[in-house]
Amino acid sequence: MREVLVLHGPNLNLLGQREPQVYGSLTLEEINRRLIAEGEKLGLKVRCFQSNCEGVLIDQLQAAQSWAAGVVFNPGGYTHTSVALRDAISAIGIPVIEVHLSNVDAREEFRHRSLISGVCWGKISGFGWKSYWLALHAFALRFREEELR
Repeated sequence: MREVLVLHGPNLNLLGQREPQVYGSLTLEEINRRLIAEGEKLGLKVRCFQSNCEGVLIDQLQAAQSWAAGVVFNPGGYTHTSVALRDAISAIGIPVIEVHLSNVDAREEFRHRSLISGVCWGKISGFGWKSYWLALHAFALRFREEELR
């Protein structure tokens, strides 16, 4: 069974109470439960982790290099500011899908630029918690295709 890290960045621990009109009403724990259950249906073992600290997120990315087949990553506000996270993604050598709950391109202009996207396998945004769900499905398809080769 392939393992996938779902990594949540800063302020995502406040889901369900933080701007529900933008981020939805589900809590992070509810989202994680749904993703773990969906992963099981897809034949994936999903591990979830959240931190508000850039260095801790980097540590998680580096540690994933030894066990994960892929990473679903919502870098939150670090998307627009963190060269260090970009470098970590580039260094680990496993596919990363950048996800966002909201459609960042329809929001404030400073959110339109991602320092992360250029080193990710793909990006999914604007579908609420289902952005993560879609990323899991993308990995399941990728892994199936790899097995067929």
